[in-house]
Amino acid sequence: MSDWQPRQYLEFADERTRPARDLLAQVPLDDARTVYDLGCGPGNSTALLMERFPGAWVIGVDNSPAMLAAGRKACPQAEFREADLATWQPDRPADLLFSNATFHWVPDHLAVLQRLAAHLRPGGVLAVQMPDNMLEPCHTLMQDVANDGPWAATLAGAAEEREVLPPPTAYYEGLKPLLQQLDVWQTVYQHPLDGARGIVEWFSTTGLRPYLNRLAAEERQDFLVAYEARITKSYPALADGKVLLRFPRLFFVGVR
Repeated sequence: MSDWQPRQYLEFADERTRPARDLLAQVPLDDARTVYDLGCGPGNSTALLMERFPGAWVIGVDNSPAMLAAGRKACPQAEFREADLATWQPDRPADLLFSNATFHWVPDHLAVLQRLAAHLRPGGVLAVQMPDNMLEPCHTLMQDVANDGPWAATLAGAAEEREVLPPPTAYYEGLKPLLQQLDVWQTVYQHPLDGARGIVEWFSTTGLRPYLNRLAAEERQDFLVAYEARITKSYPALADGKVLLRFPRLFFVGVR
């Protein structure tokens, strides 16, 4: 399961797209000619960009062939390219570099963002949202299960594929010298999901991937059972049977 799973990812399409809507609402552009959706996934954020800027050339960039195939099907009028954002750069100056829930997967991503900001046109916008939830129980319990099971040696270092984000000040100080304006903020979402199983399904296509990708099929199932048991204790069911998944996210929008 090394590649991403678009169909399972989109089981929570509304919840995953809401931060992209909130980010796009703060983009201070009336019009745009060239728009890049960095880490476009299955095209849910790409569709928002096309709706907002109907006359723009919209390019989705992702390193997952499966996600790109889903994006091309969902948004046939857009262009999609396979690339690693750690080294990718636009082939023309951008009016908007937009990224929803991607750069936390990119090593040394602040330096990458600094490099990409130089590819904005004057007045162009860098708009980024990243999950900031690595200290939430949903993530710390992944590592607890990894440490305590028979797979501990196999999973050593898996958590390092995603590190705790730097504080907001690091992004402000790192990017503000390159931009005339920069807004940084945090939002905590409370997603109602269908019990502990809903949380497991949410993260099986995202945060759990560094662990599951290292395990054989039988071990994956055992890992998920152990993880769900711990999630059940940490996220008690509410009166209607739902649980609330607390999900902090970091946003910033800068103008060159």
